[in-house]
Amino acid sequence: MSEAVITTDREPEPDRTGQPGAVSGDGSLSHRQILTVLSGLLLGMFLAALDQTIVASAMKTIADQLHGQTLQAWATTAYLITSTIATPLYGKLSDIYGRKPMYLTAISLFLLGSLLCGIANSMYELAAFRAVQGLGAGGLMSLALAIIADITSPRERSRYQGYFMAVFGVSSVAGPVVGGFFAGLDTFVGVTGWRWVFLVNVPIGLIALVVVSRVLNVPHTKVKHRVDYWGAIALAVGLVPLLIVAEQGREWGWASGASLAMYAIGVVGLVAFVWVESRMGNEALLPLRLFRRPVFSLSNLLNFIMGIGMFGGMMSLPLYLQIVKGSTPTEAGLQSLPLTAGILLSSMVSGTLTSRTGRYKIFPIIGIGVMVAALFMFGQIGTDTPMLSVMGIMLLLGIGLGLCMQSLVLAVQNDVPPRDMGVATSSVTFFRQIGGTAGTAVFLSILFGVVGERINNAFQSAATDPAFLAAMANPANQQAVAGMQGGGMDLNDTSFIEKLDPALARPFLDGFSSAIDTVFLVGGAVMLVAFALIWFLKEVPLSNKSGLQRQAGDGDADEQPVVVAMH
Repeated sequence: MSEAVITTDREPEPDRTGQPGAVSGDGSLSHRQILTVLSGLLLGMFLAALDQTIVASAMKTIADQLHGQTLQAWATTAYLITSTIATPLYGKLSDIYGRKPMYLTAISLFLLGSLLCGIANSMYELAAFRAVQGLGAGGLMSLALAIIADITSPRERSRYQGYFMAVFGVSSVAGPVVGGFFAGLDTFVGVTGWRWVFLVNVPIGLIALVVVSRVLNVPHTKVKHRVDYWGAIALAVGLVPLLIVAEQGREWGWASGASLAMYAIGVVGLVAFVWVESRMGNEALLPLRLFRRPVFSLSNLLNFIMGIGMFGGMMSLPLYLQIVKGSTPTEAGLQSLPLTAGILLSSMVSGTLTSRTGRYKIFPIIGIGVMVAALFMFGQIGTDTPMLSVMGIMLLLGIGLGLCMQSLVLAVQNDVPPRDMGVATSSVTFFRQIGGTAGTAVFLSILFGVVGERINNAFQSAATDPAFLAAMANPANQQAVAGMQGGGMDLNDTSFIEKLDPALARPFLDGFSSAIDTVFLVGGAVMLVAFALIWFLKEVPLSNKSGLQRQAGDGDADEQPVVVAMH
């Protein structure tokens, strides 16, 4: 009698011959089949990427009209909280039930949230509806990356990075222009202009639903697993209070009773999450065994730190352009094109070189170093900095981002067994989103925490400026300055600056620019930590097999085998 080791917890579905994307027996797809599947993925990714750039360019106008400039962090943070918590859940559910149904669910939830955002009447309502939108967004990016990992090998995958980067490029160009166009309109076909920033997602999303339902037919191998809902609840209990106090701490006081309560609830939630995950084992939302892999652990730590620095920098740029430079949302979007060009160019170059050489570690090393330099350079800009110089630094930041983003995703996907591809890929987005959520909340808190003092200091410094003194001869201007110096300025609506005498507006602009510089410098310091850590990342040789091929041929090396007697 001999023994053979086989696995029995998977039952392959019948081959879907005749359908777009149907695979061969060894799990491989032709280039044409991959492009067919990609058409559906790219529409979903375009939906999420376009929304982010549209909203970012229009948020100042939206916040002014809803009288909630200092509350804008709630709208951003609510979206990031729900998308962050939903991301690992999508990864796990897609491993169990398949990528297609979960991708369709993500698009549907995103559409519902967009429609609700379009009818919001306050910043608090907008924040609540952005949370619904985030529930869908959590699956759009991560599932697209997981699906492309299923159908392409790590080395071949770089051939298709250009398509993904093209989506980001188009959305980065179109988003600010479209967002600025709608934000600049009083009404459009009878609806307030800024509401179309969200409503424009509806027709795009409906097209995406139709296309995805027709072409995304990659076969799924059923897996009998439980869904770790308790882990998801514990994660929410842990993250939400900590992110709330990050945004509200400056108003409550970092050591106030409310802040201390949030800290305590957050810590209890995170401890409970780790306990639940350890009890769930392979069924966990984020299986703890994956963190025993050095590449997986370090890559996601880097993703977390990059999220802080990246979102901090990209959040500050539109504010600098629109408030300090006086650009309209549309102009600010066009002025940000160098950032997009840098991401697109460096991603395509690094992807091509990775495909040819099989090496990838050098790209995030260079990329993080370039990002550090760019953020510290942004920390030196002021009210009079030439726009050409600002755009040059944007190009540098974009190059750094493009060199890092896909390489760290590739490192994680190449390191895990096929059965964990969904949850591992979603972990990349998850940790980047956690960093981004915390970074956005903390950096906005820093910005609005110091801007009042900086503006007052700028007014005191302007007291000897002849132009300022001439403007102060006007009694109306004296009253306006007295209100500002007394702390009476209303940062919920910064549109008042456009009505000020230029000499009086200058101290306000200088103070705001100084506060934004502080945010950039903090972001640069955070990225220095990532630069120190990236050198310890082990470069694992890239596989030449896709996730489906590994499942069809080699199976899962980490899967628990069942020993069956063979006569």
